[in-house]
Amino acid sequence: MKTKAVGVFFALVMAATAAFAQMGGGMMEGQKSGMHQGQMMQHGGMMDHGQMMGGMRGMSNQMSEMMGKISGMMKDMPAGNMKIMSGVMNDMSHQMMEMSMAMGSGKVSEEAMKKMQGRMMEIQKRISGMEMHK
Repeated sequence: MKTKAVGVFFALVMAATAAFAQMGGGMMEGQKSGMHQGQMMQHGGMMDHGQMMGGMRGMSNQMSEMMGKISGMMKDMPAGNMKIMSGVMNDMSHQMMEMSMAMGSGKVSEEAMKKMQGRMMEIQKRISGMEMHK
């Protein structure tokens, strides 16, 4: 059961990553050199497309790393950690939905991006905590 759940979740992560790459997240470094990192557009604190996609790419990479860790922990996870793992996977799913909606709208504010990145860090800490309590 847990292997099937991880498999389904991993498939969702891969689908989101593929969609992200098709939307321009996989730009080459040469293309990025012309972008001004750290600058916001002048209207309402919205990030420009390059900044948004850079942030999304970073979170997508973090999501993939977390899925690798979760997958590795599944083989010898104590029964008591299953509830914690379920909560982490649920939070990751919500995070991916929020990222997807932001990419779908084509815009995100700097504040919203920082909020998403903060939640991503919280999820990573929870996974690290589970690794330490194996």
